[in-house]
Amino acid sequence: MQKRDHEHLAKLQDYYALYRIIPSHSQIADMIGMSKRSASKFIERMVFAGYLGKAPDGRTVPENNFFARSIVGVVPAGFASPATELVADSMTIDEYLVEHPSSTVLVTVSGESMVGAGINDGDILVVERKANPDLDSIVVAMIDGEFTVKYLRKNEQGMYLEPANDAFPTIHPESALEIYGQMVGLFRKTH
Repeated sequence: MQKRDHEHLAKLQDYYALYRIIPSHSQIADMIGMSKRSASKFIERMVFAGYLGKAPDGRTVPENNFFARSIVGVVPAGFASPATELVADSMTIDEYLVEHPSSTVLVTVSGESMVGAGINDGDILVVERKANPDLDSIVVAMIDGEFTVKYLRKNEQGMYLEPANDAFPTIHPESALEIYGQMVGLFRKTH
């Protein structure tokens, strides 16, 4: 990549975030302040680097790297350390949270039964659909015809669901406990 390619790519990413489309070559040229020929060369470099690709109809489309975010280091949550910003690598959210795309879904949380596990009302859970989740993992389950998110536990009476908030009861299924999937991550907006 050339000297200002990251700066130009950032403008293209911001445009895509607003309009969900990659603009034409001439629009890209206007946006980044260069000739149409230079913009075409920039696009070629982005295709080579894996940020952009070509759809069957010839349109320029974003590729996986287009959505990657820089990893700029580690931030201690305890005592402060000297500030440094080292761009080490980049990754997409999918690379980090999604191992099996065809069986992974997003689920919005409603309620406060899992606040002790750091899961708040309005959070988005990344859930991998699996019938046999790990014991003691956080699962989305259907119990007696209703969906819920809880810890999956087991005792001498069998499987049950446990909240992470003392204000909510442990749930022992009266008839059936069906596991929808296991939580593999979550995200939320903080503003």
